[in-house]
Amino acid sequence: MKKRIGLVIAGILAVLAAVYIGMAVFFQSHFCIGTTIDGIEVGGLGVEKVEQLVTEEINRYVLKLVEREDGEETIAGDAIGLAPVFHGEIDGLLEEQNGFAWIATLLNGSELELQKTVTYDEEKLDAVLGELSCMQDENQRKPVNASCSGYSKEDGYTLVPADYGTTIQKSALKDAVVEAVESLADELNLSESGCYDDPAVGDDDTKLLSLIEEMNRYAKTKITYEFGEEKEVLDGGTISTWLSAVDYEPVVDEEAVREYVKGLAKTYNTAYKPKTLMTSYGKEVTISGGAYGWKIDNEGEVTQLLCDLATGEEIEREPVYSQTANSHGENDYGDSYVEINLTAQHLFVYEDGRLVIESDFVSGNVAKGHGSPTGAFAVTYTTTDAVLRGEDYETPVKYWMPFAGDVGMHDATWRKSFGGNIYKTNGSHGCINLPLSVAKTIYETIEKGDPVLVYTLPGTESAAAVQQDAQTVIDLINSIGPVTLESEPVITTARNLYDALPDSGKTYVGNYDVLVAAEAALAQLKAAQPPAEQAGM
Repeated sequence: MKKRIGLVIAGILAVLAAVYIGMAVFFQSHFCIGTTIDGIEVGGLGVEKVEQLVTEEINRYVLKLVEREDGEETIAGDAIGLAPVFHGEIDGLLEEQNGFAWIATLLNGSELELQKTVTYDEEKLDAVLGELSCMQDENQRKPVNASCSGYSKEDGYTLVPADYGTTIQKSALKDAVVEAVESLADELNLSESGCYDDPAVGDDDTKLLSLIEEMNRYAKTKITYEFGEEKEVLDGGTISTWLSAVDYEPVVDEEAVREYVKGLAKTYNTAYKPKTLMTSYGKEVTISGGAYGWKIDNEGEVTQLLCDLATGEEIEREPVYSQTANSHGENDYGDSYVEINLTAQHLFVYEDGRLVIESDFVSGNVAKGHGSPTGAFAVTYTTTDAVLRGEDYETPVKYWMPFAGDVGMHDATWRKSFGGNIYKTNGSHGCINLPLSVAKTIYETIEKGDPVLVYTLPGTESAAAVQQDAQTVIDLINSIGPVTLESEPVITTARNLYDALPDSGKTYVGNYDVLVAAEAALAQLKAAQPPAEQAGM
């Protein structure tokens, strides 16, 4: 019994061995069961059959083109005459196969890759490419560089993204398609394969991004100019109009900055502008002339402003001044000043609104053309023990306080009296002559830059001066005598001087009726002249 069982087993093993060997021999010319080549099941197939299957697969080949802006197109293998070329590659795979391992392959499988070689018709490929929608002129849009936007109050400067366009590089497209077809790729992304003309400046261009950052830094600068209680704000809305870019660097238009500063000066400068003064006589005067007041240093402010713009910070400051004044209020001279009334030949010195001193003085000699100038001036400097020099004089003084060139206030110890009409015929070369004690007090009160307001105010002449002027008119009328045609100059002068007198002075002219009678007599004499002589006169 045991012998029979052994014979059966031996027979079975012999059969199995025969089957195993037979299959191993079979798989010397066929691929083992469980084998795939590039996903094609080729188990039990010979080389010729596998080549047939590969050819059928290639005949079904389609290349998908992924285009910009969600475009898609396909190129079919049969449209370009695509066909495989076999050079024994499948034979090689079969030769590498171990037919005796067919059981392991059956159980575990074997995935093989075939290095395919294909051929195509280049003319057909060119024709297919030429017919693609993406290759048509109407579907090709040129790329546009990324750029810096204009300024907006909300966002400042921002990136204007590049328009990458849809312009195809024909040679690049063909090269990419050929490469994809030869490798039997399923999909070709035209952007990733460099088939498009790209903008020279993309969204990630470091120079452009740096420019935008710098432009915003300038535009974020905010300068608040302080003019006393008034303020002037300079911010991105204006600054942006001054900015441009050259070689990816922000450039500030200095001329535009200069014009802006000129505008500030025009608005806020008070130098050379008329001043209104409520005089110590209770009457208001307008004082024209003179340089006193606020004056912006245009070039200095331009330089400072350009520096400020580069910081990107918020700054509060006064402008750069070449000349300052006491106040930004209604009157730039404030409440500390010297008030000089040439008509009254009297001055007042105020400090913080308090009257420090007042005094008569003697101003420039009107008769000799040396009248003192009117206007709003600033004390140039103050000094002691000065020597005043001119073409025909050299005079030492204890206190010297110039305010209008060579014109200033000083002591005049050689004078015994001040005020009245002295200045008309015996005045100075233009300076304000003062008693020594008064000059000393003024010197101790004022300093460089303090305002000196000089004006005339008819009706404020001193009583003594009015009487002196009235006496001059009286004397002229008395000098008329018998009226002749030659009396006309005296009569005319008397009339002009009389009319120039204030009402209080006219009351002193007791012989006014003589002037009126002389004028009437002169008129009769002129009327009696023959017409020819009247015409010659």
